[in-house]
Amino acid sequence: MRQKSIEVPGLSHHGAPIPTACRVGPILVTSRIMGKDPETGLMPADPEAQAVLCFENLKRVLAAGGMDLGDVVKLTVYLVSDSYRTAVNKPWNENFPDPAHRPTRDSLVMPLRGANLIQIEAWAVAKELG
Repeated sequence: MRQKSIEVPGLSHHGAPIPTACRVGPILVTSRIMGKDPETGLMPADPEAQAVLCFENLKRVLAAGGMDLGDVVKLTVYLVSDSYRTAVNKPWNENFPDPAHRPTRDSLVMPLRGANLIQIEAWAVAKELG
């Protein structure tokens, strides 16, 4: 199956020609997903609100690709400060409450553009049919 680019209104990458995600067969890979409000285009100033919106935006992207959080197998979190890990843990635990069924996760501290304090990137594999 050929790849299919996935776009979600309000989640584009600064007008760059980069899709929000790409799906090939059962595999979907996202670009970095920001914690901005797709309705208003505004970025909250605090890391907790950005973390919550990152996960909400991830759900939007997955739904556009025909998947959900249960299909995520790998999540990478990008943080501008190591102290923001705790901001990510609350929505992480809310969205993946069962420790026996969580994706793997890495967190990387690095500079991010603009008002971004947190971004996430995911790999997902569609559930088997039948």
